[in-house]
Amino acid sequence: MLTFRPIRPEDDAPVATIIRRVMPEFGADGPGFALHDPEVDRMSAAYSVPGAAYFVVVGEAGRVVGGGGIAALDGGDPSVCELRKMYFLPEARGRGLGEALLRHCLEVAKTLGYRTCYLETLTGMDQAIRLYTRVGFRPLCSPLGRTGHCGCDQWFARDLK
Repeated sequence: MLTFRPIRPEDDAPVATIIRRVMPEFGADGPGFALHDPEVDRMSAAYSVPGAAYFVVVGEAGRVVGGGGIAALDGGDPSVCELRKMYFLPEARGRGLGEALLRHCLEVAKTLGYRTCYLETLTGMDQAIRLYTRVGFRPLCSPLGRTGHCGCDQWFARDLK
């Protein structure tokens, strides 16, 4: 059974490994992608600040198999958060946990006072894009904020009312 919980310091290495393993599957390993963000190696510290939260997906024997979180959009409107670094190992995909975790992140974002959730992705992440659309995200014509993720070519936002 897969569950999720808030990230802890001992989760930093497994989460960094997951991000660095999954992103290249989708061609997202060059410059301008999240796997190069400095926070990847210290996710628990990066998401322990006010206005941020990150959750890990835990599988059999307590092994971390995915995660996702929210934080304020860098260089953006303070009422906008960003869905960040939501990735799953292949064995955790297709079980509905991505949707459950996404909905949980959106609820947490609301409780933190955000009014809009933004996300960036890229062409080819079709399963993720279908999930975002099903959960109410709408496509945008251009990126928001200053995330530094110039490799992304798809942008979405969802009201949190």
